[in-house]
Amino acid sequence: MPANISEDAGAATSFAVDAGAGGAPRIVAYAADGARVEVYLQGAHVTSWQPAGEGGERLFVSARSRFGPGAAIRGGVPVCFPQFAAQGALSMHGFARTANWDLVHARRSADGAAQVLLRLAASEATRAAWPHAFVAELSVTAAGSTLALGLSVRNTGRAALAFTGALHTYLRVADVMQAAVHGLAGAGYRDKVKGTDGEIEAAHALRVVGPIDRVYYAAPANLELREPGRAVAVATTGFPDTVIWNPGAAGGAAMTDLEPDGYARMVCVEAAAAREPVTVNPGAQWRGTQVLTAR
Repeated sequence: MPANISEDAGAATSFAVDAGAGGAPRIVAYAADGARVEVYLQGAHVTSWQPAGEGGERLFVSARSRFGPGAAIRGGVPVCFPQFAAQGALSMHGFARTANWDLVHARRSADGAAQVLLRLAASEATRAAWPHAFVAELSVTAAGSTLALGLSVRNTGRAALAFTGALHTYLRVADVMQAAVHGLAGAGYRDKVKGTDGEIEAAHALRVVGPIDRVYYAAPANLELREPGRAVAVATTGFPDTVIWNPGAAGGAAMTDLEPDGYARMVCVEAAAAREPVTVNPGAQWRGTQVLTAR
C-alpha cells in the first residue's frame, strides 16, 4: 500500500489505487457510510460519485471518452485551469485537466468521510505554456449524500498571476428534457450560443431544450438541478460565476468522444471564474469550492 494511503480507521480496505480505463491510475475511495468516489491522477479528474445508500451514479462520463496521456476525459469533473474555454492562448480549458497530479493523501476522516487530496505544482512543462510559479490542489470529500470539491491556487512566485477556470461538473440526468436548473432567475449572463451578452435570466426553472452555453455572472451561490424523482443541490464559494452547458443533439453528434445520446443524459453546472480573471498576489492563495448534495 502506498505511503500516502492512510491505514487509520479501517481505511486500508476503503481506498485503492489501481489501473482504471486505459490503464490510467485512479483512486477509488469509500466513506464509512458507503459513499463512493473515483478520482484519476491525470487531471485530478473525478469520474464517479455514488452517494451513500443510493448505489446509482450522479456524474455523467461518456462511454466514448478517451483515457490516456494528453487526452481530456469527457465527463465527470474536469479541472479547467489556468484558462477557461478558449479565453486565452492556452489549449482549450488549460493544461490542468490533462496534467499528471500528485497524490498527497487518501484517508478517512474522524467522522468517516473519504478524503482525497491531489496537487499540481509548476514545472518546466507548465512554465513553457504559462510562465508562473504556483501550487494547485484539489480536495475531494465524499460522505453521506454530499460530494465536496475544493480547488486552491497558491502563488509561489515573485509576481502576481491571473487565471480563469472552472470545475466543469457533468451531472447525470435520466432525460435532459425533463430536467431544470432552479435558482438563476435575475442573474445576468453571456450567451455563447447566441453570441449575446448582458441578458437577464427570467426563468425560475431553466430548462435545457437545445444547445446551451451560458456564463452567469455573480451567480447565486445556491442552485438546484431537479428532475422527476430526484435532485442535486449545488453550492459554491469563491467562484463568482456559474456556467450551464449542454451541446444539444447536433453538437453532441459532432463530438467523437460522446455517444449519440450522451447529450440527453447530462447537464453541466459549473462553478467558474470565467468573466474576469482571478488575481493572486505573491505568497497569497485563492480557494473556491463546489458542494454537491444528492436529494
